[in-house]
Amino acid sequence: MKLATKSEIKEIKEIFLNNYKDAITELDFKNDYELLVAIILSAQCTDKRVNIITPSLFKKYPTTFELSIASLDEVKALINSCSFFNNKAKNLIKMAASIEDEYNGIIPDNESKLIKLAGVGQKTAHVFLIEYYNANLMAVDTHVFRVAHRLGLSKAKSVEETERDLVRKFKTELSTLHQAMVLYGRYICKSLKPDCDNCLLPYYCKSKKGFKP
Repeated sequence: MKLATKSEIKEIKEIFLNNYKDAITELDFKNDYELLVAIILSAQCTDKRVNIITPSLFKKYPTTFELSIASLDEVKALINSCSFFNNKAKNLIKMAASIEDEYNGIIPDNESKLIKLAGVGQKTAHVFLIEYYNANLMAVDTHVFRVAHRLGLSKAKSVEETERDLVRKFKTELSTLHQAMVLYGRYICKSLKPDCDNCLLPYYCKSKKGFKP
């Protein structure tokens, strides 16, 4: 697969920024606590499903304090329509307890502290910082990975290497570009049946024949 040239990268970036300049996450949240919980739940689960689950969860546990002392079985019952709900329930309670014990109930605002929390890896931390603080970071989920490879922005096999490629090539406005690529992959450059009729980037696609990954 041919990689995008410098001029193509610049043009791709401009197209994404022009068409998705106001793009935001589709997760519903009112504060940083709700956002972090929603992102943890969204791993291998759709945003739509998470948005169905969280209202009752946040009603019962409105802050990290209530969640930190929650019954595991009760949390499981509230999120059991979400994938991997058993592990996610355990992680949510542990995460909340750590925030209460170590940070006085305040959600950390930097990556090094966030990734020490249960259920929070680098991608989750980056998404949180992107969405809440508009941080100049990139996070690579399945949609971003697919779009990046189809456009020749990366040929790396891992999420981490793909993220490094995108950061190196785009450099600035990464938070907007992250969300643009998520939405573009979710609704247009889909995995099985890409909507090529509405493609914004047909001249840059490197995967027209096979559409992989």
